[in-house]
Amino acid sequence: MARKEEKPKRESGLARWWRETIGELRKVSWPTRQEAWRLTVIVIVVMVLMAFFLFLIDRTATLLLSLVLGS
Repeated sequence: MARKEEKPKRESGLARWWRETIGELRKVSWPTRQEAWRLTVIVIVVMVLMAFFLFLIDRTATLLLSLVLGS
């Protein structure tokens, strides 16, 4: 009696995506706790400086527009 050759099961799209994602995450060079903390502080400082800079630009533009429009 001849046996049918079994085809390998096709992996669903979601299962393949999950397997590939886990594989890629294993390749990542994760920062140490100290590096992560230092980078977090840098990001927060830059955000505060940019917020202050944009505040100054906004106030200057508002002042100039009120002088031009005479409001």
